[in-house]
Amino acid sequence: MSTISVVIPSLNDAHMLSHCLAALAEQTRPPDEIIVVDNGSTDDTAAVAAAAGARVVSEPVRGVLRATAAGLDAATGDIIGRLDADSRPAPDWTARVEERFEADPTLTALTGTGAFYGRGAFWQFVGRNLYLGGYLWVFRLVLGRMPLFGSNFAIRREAWLAVRDRAHIDDPRAHDDLDISLVLDPDMGVDFDRDLHVGVSARPFDNWSGFVRRATWAFHIVGVNFREVSWPRRLWLCAQGRRRRRAAQRSLGVRV
Repeated sequence: MSTISVVIPSLNDAHMLSHCLAALAEQTRPPDEIIVVDNGSTDDTAAVAAAAGARVVSEPVRGVLRATAAGLDAATGDIIGRLDADSRPAPDWTARVEERFEADPTLTALTGTGAFYGRGAFWQFVGRNLYLGGYLWVFRLVLGRMPLFGSNFAIRREAWLAVRDRAHIDDPRAHDDLDISLVLDPDMGVDFDRDLHVGVSARPFDNWSGFVRRATWAFHIVGVNFREVSWPRRLWLCAQGRRRRRAAQRSLGVRV
């Protein structure tokens, strides 16, 4: 069976992190390794991680992609899960990741959905259906494939190692989920699993400036990647990749 690492970047998020680590401690299939990347925190992020038995990796240069890359580089599992410090994975999260990857050798990365907590029903609806739902819908069209959701995804370690040098790790405005989605090879299968659940903090709705900054960064990193591979060519390559993957699934007898 595959081994599973979980990577959690954290910047001054010790309180949220403690809840995430508590949820991982209750998994029906425990992770083989948990890595918390301390991205230059001034709170007790590292102490909280160590107390929970997580391995702490320090990345003093701030940036979510840089922190994620440090964790992915350090991970030893065959499959690497990626959560945010404010993610609260369902008890079967790791088991679901393992089940999906074991069942389909053509699966390179898997992403799921999130239920927003910390605000009322209205903002929970907005978060799940407009904020997250809109993100997945819009960027699926833009990328030509399902985008990864940074608070809830997993990737094969061998795939990360294959594309690492193409990731824009030194760009401080790079979203890790979008950049990794864009640098994956067209044949690398990315699936969405509506049963892969995490709770996600509703704090993106705390202020308008934070929302605008996230959106600006998203389109920035898309533009950076499109200058390297044009949008029409990317769509064509991903369509070809999907056809080749379906052929591989049929030959392997994978149920889709």
